[in-house]
Amino acid sequence: MSWTTPTEIRAQVQKLWDKGTILASFIDGPALFPRRLVLKGPSSTEMTEQFDPVRAWIAELRRGTHYRLIVREFQHRVLGANSVPDEIWVDTLEDALALIGRGKEAKKFAAIVALTRQQQPTLLPWISKQPLRALELAGDWTRLLEIVGWMQTHPRPSIYLRQMDIPGVHTKFVEANRAVLSALFDLALAPDTIDTQATGAGQFCRRYGFRDKPMRVRFRVLDPHRAILPVATDQDLTINHHAFSQLNMRVSRVFITENEVNFLAFPNVADSLVIFGAGYGFEMLAQAEWLQRCAVYYWGDIDTHGFAILDQLRASVAHAESFLMDRETLLAHEPQWGEEPQPLVRDLPRLTEQEHALYDDLRDNRIRKALRLEQERIGFGWIEAAVGRICGRG
Repeated sequence: MSWTTPTEIRAQVQKLWDKGTILASFIDGPALFPRRLVLKGPSSTEMTEQFDPVRAWIAELRRGTHYRLIVREFQHRVLGANSVPDEIWVDTLEDALALIGRGKEAKKFAAIVALTRQQQPTLLPWISKQPLRALELAGDWTRLLEIVGWMQTHPRPSIYLRQMDIPGVHTKFVEANRAVLSALFDLALAPDTIDTQATGAGQFCRRYGFRDKPMRVRFRVLDPHRAILPVATDQDLTINHHAFSQLNMRVSRVFITENEVNFLAFPNVADSLVIFGAGYGFEMLAQAEWLQRCAVYYWGDIDTHGFAILDQLRASVAHAESFLMDRETLLAHEPQWGEEPQPLVRDLPRLTEQEHALYDDLRDNRIRKALRLEQERIGFGWIEAAVGRICGRG
């Protein structure tokens, strides 16, 4: 039998809750109730041939609460006239909430709406679109509104998040709620106080005018004659990106590698330094104008992500060349091949013709499925020979 049961009736109302429809109606309507629900009952043949099961079904529906049945008369050939449920209605919001046991949550949400309507009415559209998320934040909603209000009176404050002086608000709270705060700030703050070019959680501070932790660049000077520190020690240095941009190093070559051990073991090279790579983040290098007069070589894994990082580097340093990311190196190290966990398939427009050919073979699994050669698996003699060829060509 596929006749509607009280459990299925509750499920219909629960679906309205799960979609946020019930809570959203608190803000902008229209009223959802009274509302007719779907009722699947027995056919005329079933009522005639399965009278006892039909009677049990009717009794079960009548025992339910918080909904209203509308019946119609059914004439049984033996037992005469009988009343059969024909429609089912939930008449009020209160009935709906009681039916699914959501009365307490609804009161919390109503309090959120009332407080927001009083303090920050421009945020109501977000609550309407994200009612269940707003309900999850009920315990923190007052603090979130206080942060929004503080930002309205302190636009683009140019301080660290740690310096926000709001009772009960600390740095970790703001960082944990950046996505929500971004949505609220975008609604509540003046457009000219928002840097719309900065997007994503990683650029939260820049978008709203907070000071951010400086990006840091780690590098090694590979030529003792170009040492920065006046001591006979390994020139392994880490400085912020602004200081790095001002160095104006007296070198002609810059290598970038993604592996720390390769960074530490990189052979000495005249007029050169090596940078410990930043994965997909090269904005910090774009400010170093002196890099534009240097030959730049990028060394990443021979896999789809390695080529994607190379492609992104060229958005900041267009003349960067790949290093040890060629087909010859790959084929020479077949015993060291591994598997890339989640290969990319998107196009990379900044690759050279040869790089693109190898990238296509990797992403299309033409050599082997999900093929990967990690840079630390390349023989050190092979590395020294490649460096020598570069130095030999000047």
